[in-house]
Amino acid sequence: MGPVSYDQVNLMLKLYDLRREPRLRQARAWLVNEFNAATLEELLQKYPPGSEESTSLRMATSYWEMCASIVHRGLMDDDLFFENNGEAWVVWEKIKHLAPAWRAQLSNPTFFAHLEELCRRFEAWREKRAPGSNEALRRMFESMRQARARAAS
Repeated sequence: MGPVSYDQVNLMLKLYDLRREPRLRQARAWLVNEFNAATLEELLQKYPPGSEESTSLRMATSYWEMCASIVHRGLMDDDLFFENNGEAWVVWEKIKHLAPAWRAQLSNPTFFAHLEELCRRFEAWREKRAPGSNEALRRMFESMRQARARAAS
C-alpha cells in the first residue's frame, strides 16, 4: 500500500457523492436486492427497454463500469478503491453470466470489460488479504437469493 494523492482522495469522495444521488441509490439497491435473470432473453422479458427496471439496470451498471474505467486507467490507486468499494464486485456477480450474450448481441466484446477486469483484480486483492472470502461471499449471496425466492413463492 503506497501513498495516494490528494486528487485521488478527492476523486474517491466525488464518486462516493455520486453514489448518494437518490435515483442512483434506488437503482443500485434494486440491482443488488431484486434483479434476477438467468439469461439475456429473460432479462429482456422481465425488464424490457424503457421500463423502470431497465433504467435502474443501466444506471447502476454504467456507474460501476465508469468507476472501473477510472481505476483501470490508473487514475485511482487500486488499494484505495478496493478498500472502499465492494459493491462493484456484487454488481458483477449479478450480471457476469449475462455478459457473453450481451457482448454477442451488441457485437461489442468490450461491453463491461472494465468492470470485469476490475473485479478480477479485486478478487485477487481480497483473496490475498482474506483467503476464502470470495467463495464465502458467493455462498452468502446464494443463500440470500434462495431465501428471497422462498419468501416470494
